[in-house]
Amino acid sequence: MNYLQDDAELIRGLVREGVGIPDESDALFMLYAVLLRSKGVSVTRSDVHDAWSAWATLTQGSHKSIVPYGDLDASTKEEDEPFVEAIRLAASQREC
Repeated sequence: MNYLQDDAELIRGLVREGVGIPDESDALFMLYAVLLRSKGVSVTRSDVHDAWSAWATLTQGSHKSIVPYGDLDASTKEEDEPFVEAIRLAASQREC
């Protein structure tokens, strides 16, 4: 396992219980690991949404939520928060 895979698994483990994690999401958590390394505790919902949008484009082709973050409704924006929290927690642990 390499350092990005380690970070991806750390983030996955820090997502709070009850949050739906998409099937086949290893690549998504690798993108979140890059956010951990590049943004650390400064990561935003918009950053997480952009990473998810890239992953969804590659894995699903299309999805109604593959739009700029500002165009999402409030409840869809809220869905990114648990992943922001997990990335920020991981960054605190990694001191990024």
